[in-house]
Amino acid sequence: MNELELKYGCNPNQKPSRIFMENGKDLPITVLNGKPGYINFMDAFNGWQLVRELKKATGLPAATSFKHVSPAGAAVGLPLSDTLKKIYWVDDLGELSPLACAYARARGADRMSSYGDFVALSDKCDVCTAKMLQREVSDGIIAPGYDDEALAILKSKKKGNYAVIRIDENYVPEQIERKQVFGITFEQGRNELKIDEEFFGNIVTENKDLPDSAKIDLAIAMITLKYTQSNSVAYACGGQAIGIGAGQQSRIHCTRLAGTKADNWWLRQSPKVMNLQFVDNIRRPDRDNAIDNYIGEDYMDVIADGAWENIFKTKPEIFTSEEKRAWLNTLNGVSLGSDAFFPFGDNIERAHRSGVKYVAEPGGSIRDDHVIETCNKYGIVMAFTGIRLFHH
Repeated sequence: MNELELKYGCNPNQKPSRIFMENGKDLPITVLNGKPGYINFMDAFNGWQLVRELKKATGLPAATSFKHVSPAGAAVGLPLSDTLKKIYWVDDLGELSPLACAYARARGADRMSSYGDFVALSDKCDVCTAKMLQREVSDGIIAPGYDDEALAILKSKKKGNYAVIRIDENYVPEQIERKQVFGITFEQGRNELKIDEEFFGNIVTENKDLPDSAKIDLAIAMITLKYTQSNSVAYACGGQAIGIGAGQQSRIHCTRLAGTKADNWWLRQSPKVMNLQFVDNIRRPDRDNAIDNYIGEDYMDVIADGAWENIFKTKPEIFTSEEKRAWLNTLNGVSLGSDAFFPFGDNIERAHRSGVKYVAEPGGSIRDDHVIETCNKYGIVMAFTGIRLFHH
């Protein structure tokens, strides 16, 4: 089959819609359940490329949580601490497979953005990962295969309408890719750039101590950016992206947006948040929203109108700005990747506030010396990759 008709395109008024192979070859995918749409397939194919490259770069199972053609999270299958299991709401699932750990990390880093995601897995979906997905609000999944029981679990989601796609892991696309905008065809060579440890060899700062763990995190950040709508910046720590700033016109706004997400990820692990007592039978998205409000600026409004009684068993203490800053000051060893050069040192100043110790960016700004100087001020290690990673 070299063509699949879709219900509509990006919006319901955009008809007809289909995906097809121009060269007459068969599509490299099989829809096992549901009816994936235009945006679903955009997320699926970008997500699959991301996890395939993460697996090649690290040797570990990888997962990503995609929304609107950019990743909300991406990770590899490192074991989870008890704290991470709790903040990702998987502490009741027992022993987790490496693939399930990867998805828990990818979904859990930014649960607000991951709500209603499209999932991509580098490996065959196992039962453990399927059970985790079963209770999340998600639109679909793409993977190279599925265990029989895992497939049965996924088919039961969304009243039997959950989109399940199997992709041929041996599929290799043509080297030239095309797309149309306003009836005009654009053509370019595929971005086949390989990102591995050698990618970070040109260290330009005084501190040149780049441990292997940081190389993995930088690879995660940069591969994630390779499939994120530009401009984009990604923070990574402990085998996962913890903050992604996508599609901003200004580099500093990317850094601020991603940094805020990274801060929220760390604040969720603070004692005040870990000790919150929720009412029984509260929905998982409601817990996520409540935590987001609690660590944000809206909690005073929640207290004022008494809404906390519908969420918490007891009235939580205020999480003051001073307490939040003190907790954020304990975050360290974070890696930061940028898809293009930092034009000013203000990006490094903002990154430092979120515990960034390692940076990778292309370099090439007329103010590179100022950016390097700012890194040196904080003892940050920075590598120039020499290669931009725009994605549109």
